[in-house]
Amino acid sequence: MSYISKEEKKIPINDPTGKWSDLTLLPEWEEKYYDVYTIRKHGKWVMLKALKKEYADKPEYQAMLEREFDTRYNLAHPNIVMVNDLEKIPGVGMAIITDDVYGYSLRRLIDEKRLTPKIVHRLETQLLDAMEYIQENHLIHHSITPETIIFTEYTENLKLIDVGYDQSSSLTEQDTAKDIESYGKVLEEVLDNLPASLPRLRKIAGKCVDSQHPYTNIPDIKLAIERRSSSMIYVILCMFIVIMVILLIILNYLGK
Repeated sequence: MSYISKEEKKIPINDPTGKWSDLTLLPEWEEKYYDVYTIRKHGKWVMLKALKKEYADKPEYQAMLEREFDTRYNLAHPNIVMVNDLEKIPGVGMAIITDDVYGYSLRRLIDEKRLTPKIVHRLETQLLDAMEYIQENHLIHHSITPETIIFTEYTENLKLIDVGYDQSSSLTEQDTAKDIESYGKVLEEVLDNLPASLPRLRKIAGKCVDSQHPYTNIPDIKLAIERRSSSMIYVILCMFIVIMVILLIILNYLGK
């Protein structure tokens, strides 16, 4: 089941069929119009995304929920939480049903000072992969933040839980720029809370949040990070060659 914090609250649920049980509200993951829950469906943990009570009976918000379901239902990416169904849940109402996420939000990991090198690497790779997929599918979505990025408990794989509420025929330059800025802000906050200094990654993050940044899309950022990695490999290789040459010179001198 998803990570349970002190703020989370178990809610009694009355379901004579026995299909639904163990309903738990997750305030940490709530959105502007939605509450998020975990619940057992036939004994298996899943997550629910349902309208807050003040919006649940209003047709325009019900249509918004259905539109988000339609937008996300056919998405398939390893770093995006999968949507399974839209169903009426006792005590909750209509809800989008997704896979459960066994893990922790990036916000919690930052606050609890539990960042690891693997998490940074996931942000350099898996987050960018997911964001590129979102752009390729022209998904309109809220800004990506540490609250919407989840890391699984054991493998620290990255999952996005809020990836789009509508779809358009194409994305504008402004949409793309907002994604790049969001990525930079996430990266900067993580770097601010790391004990190690990563100046080249910091430089990339700084460029992302700069309105005059050189990146036009997500692949541009991926390329910048790959170049950074390639440069490090090149430096290490050069050092290795220099050491080997010195050793050969020493061995040749000793052999005389």
